[in-house]
Amino acid sequence: MRAAAPADRQGGRQGGEAEPTRLRGTPYPRRTRSPWQDRPAMTAPLKTSTESLHAPVIDWFAENARDLPWRRPDAGPWGVMVSEFMLQQTPVNRVLPVYEQWLARWPRPADLAEEAPGEAVRAWGRLGYPRRALRLHGAAVAITERHGGDVPSGHAQLLALPGIGEYTAAAVASFAYGQRHAVLDTNVRRVFARVVSGVRYPPNATTAAERKLARALLPEEEATASRWAAASMELGALICTAKNESCHRCPIAAQCAWRNAGKPEHTGPPRRGQTYAGTDRQVRGKLLAVLREAVTPVPQAALDRVWDEPVQRARALDGLVADGLVEPLPDGFYRLPLS
Repeated sequence: MRAAAPADRQGGRQGGEAEPTRLRGTPYPRRTRSPWQDRPAMTAPLKTSTESLHAPVIDWFAENARDLPWRRPDAGPWGVMVSEFMLQQTPVNRVLPVYEQWLARWPRPADLAEEAPGEAVRAWGRLGYPRRALRLHGAAVAITERHGGDVPSGHAQLLALPGIGEYTAAAVASFAYGQRHAVLDTNVRRVFARVVSGVRYPPNATTAAERKLARALLPEEEATASRWAAASMELGALICTAKNESCHRCPIAAQCAWRNAGKPEHTGPPRRGQTYAGTDRQVRGKLLAVLREAVTPVPQAALDRVWDEPVQRARALDGLVADGLVEPLPDGFYRLPLS
């Protein structure tokens, strides 16, 4: 299988609905055309030989897929959905312990729906981007109320759940129910960019051309398409990585347009790493850590001690309140949300 900008599926999923946007005020260098505009969505030779990609990648996956708990039969659709929320922006090794604890506590959507949303935020721990916890809680409530507690199998029904975007709906439908959908996370997009389009990296945001290409590459048979979705994602996570790619281990290296072109350097917008130290994200994380550990409402004074700069601290706290992650109480107390 495992989000959205950033850490990869080896690490975490990118390209999911929770992907943070680029900071304002950091313009990209101007280009008259992007490298993707200069190439067709699918090259003519590949159009007639997609099966030559499918079989090697799927066979490789059968031998090399990681044994991850959400891939096991007993994970069920709910386990798959939980993993998809957690893996957006977050490395696999950080997700694993939280995933296991989450499923042990809330093995069904109805179990989570019975709890206050603040408990989901508390259990989310330090996975980052904690609004995902609220969205997952909201999805669990909707599943319980609308679908009798069972994760729906229909793509449209999944897409109608709160907090579910196109990526997650396609991933759950494909990985949990074996359906034929294009599942585009950062790892898959990078594989397709290199193998088909001959560029080192895909665009910063998913484009219509990428979606068209992903649909064109889908095997016709449903079960094979589902396997292809998982296999191409794993290939990007383990072999066709953002840096230090292992072309000598790649089952389709001979067909890779980027490798065959001599691995040209990236010519698109610069890829910026996400900073953390000193940002509002760091302050928000520190404030939430205090609230997660507290069993009673926390006074303002206790929160003031986590960050020296008062303006940034106040801004971060206001943001948490606005996002529904923190509930303000009278007399300057705060807690995780109860509703």
